[in-house]
Amino acid sequence: MKNRKKTAVVTGGAQGIGKAIADAFRAQGVTVHVIDKKPGDWFVGDISDKETLERFASYVVEQSGHVDFLVNNALPLMKGIDECSYEDFQYALSVGVTAPFYLTKLLMPYFADGASIVNISSSRDRMSQPQTESYTAAKGGIAALTHALSVSLAGKARVNSISPGWIDTTGSDITGPDASQQPAGRVGKPEDIAEMVMFLCSDKAGFITGENICIDGGMTRLMIYHGDHGWTYKE
Repeated sequence: MKNRKKTAVVTGGAQGIGKAIADAFRAQGVTVHVIDKKPGDWFVGDISDKETLERFASYVVEQSGHVDFLVNNALPLMKGIDECSYEDFQYALSVGVTAPFYLTKLLMPYFADGASIVNISSSRDRMSQPQTESYTAAKGGIAALTHALSVSLAGKARVNSISPGWIDTTGSDITGPDASQQPAGRVGKPEDIAEMVMFLCSDKAGFITGENICIDGGMTRLMIYHGDHGWTYKE
């Protein structure tokens, strides 16, 4: 990964987890192309729009000619069934599922040998809070899309997904119950996810494809019963 000719594409790469991933690639000498809605020194655009994705893909190919790593990270809208409109739900799926599919399709002819795709899902692909349907559906969709693409792209690219748990993107020092409730004893950092992306994009992960890896400090493994170990449920 220290070959400076390698190229990475990161959606939603201007802040949070996406920025940590983009920075990690840059630290390895990889050329990084970021698309994000936030204004800045990158390709600015909304990936829910088909023409924007086509322009971005053309830009990447024009600038670099090939793609070694594609990270579909852009964040879908989160709204619940009480307030989420048809249009809101469609938008969430466009950002979270359709865009990763279509961007992969657009860039597929330009994947370099040993290419790797990493889709950022969420631990919400397997557990939920109330009123989160649009986000949860999009994250569940990209997790399933991952194993489908891994089969279709066999021999062309490895495809894996990561399901982050609670990741603090504000740089806060979170202590107390918010940290201790997690088996790992702390809230996650964007770098925790970036490290796994680097591994999955490396030759060390050459036998891993179609897999989803949950990075959540063990939170989804913790069984909770009312009245057990100090946990109480308030109706």
